[in-house]
Amino acid sequence: MTRLYRFEHQSRISYGIEQPGENGPDPVLSILAGSPFEPLPATGDLVPLSKVRLLSPCVPTKIVAVGLNYRDHAVERNKPVPAEPMIFLKPQTAVIGHGEDIIYPKMSKRVDYEGEMGVVIGRRTYQLADSDRTDDYILGFTCVNDVTARDLQERDVQYGRAKGFNTFAPIGPAIVSGIDSGALAIETKLNGKVKQSSNTRNLIFNVDYLVRFVSWVMTLEPGDVISTGTPSGIGPMSPGDHVEVTIEKIGTLGNTVMKVREGRT
Repeated sequence: MTRLYRFEHQSRISYGIEQPGENGPDPVLSILAGSPFEPLPATGDLVPLSKVRLLSPCVPTKIVAVGLNYRDHAVERNKPVPAEPMIFLKPQTAVIGHGEDIIYPKMSKRVDYEGEMGVVIGRRTYQLADSDRTDDYILGFTCVNDVTARDLQERDVQYGRAKGFNTFAPIGPAIVSGIDSGALAIETKLNGKVKQSSNTRNLIFNVDYLVRFVSWVMTLEPGDVISTGTPSGIGPMSPGDHVEVTIEKIGTLGNTVMKVREGRT
């Protein structure tokens, strides 16, 4: 299992692979010479994980999110279980990392959390053949919070505005490879209280199916994310709330909700 971070240290943005610390329990990051999407070696430099500012672990050109991909969530939304994946896009400008603030927009009166597992694409992917192994196109897995302005979703019907505000796509804290994504516990907590609890084995359309399906709709670029859907238990957040998405073997993505900044919408 490999755990990859993107971070800022001494005003420089880098990628690093987690390693055990030599002088204690604190892990260190082995800094890469480039990005994980390039065949470049590590620099040999190490930095303690506790000394860096974590960023979104990738910079996607787009997030392809999947709606109603857990049966219990379809029931909770009073929607029929889809016969094929229902996909929509979240923009790059919505992306933030672990520890960054979710900004509650003035346009909305209800903003919800939606904890999800994200699939990070490792190489350009388009129209995969049946003989192609999807694992060869996946860099790894991460946590995603598909933040949603629920009142605007109900009003607009389509999802562009409700899902697309700046800060509405927290991703992180790391990309983890070398794991089986088919049976991972997933949990969302709001202010320390469990609100969502499920397992990726309950996905209607699994990772392999989703990657193949999306590849026949659009080209997936390295760093793009497929957010695989949320289980039941969605609910509203308020300014000051802290939300955490935890996925077994991947980690915990934590963000705090804040009021919109003065002069911003």
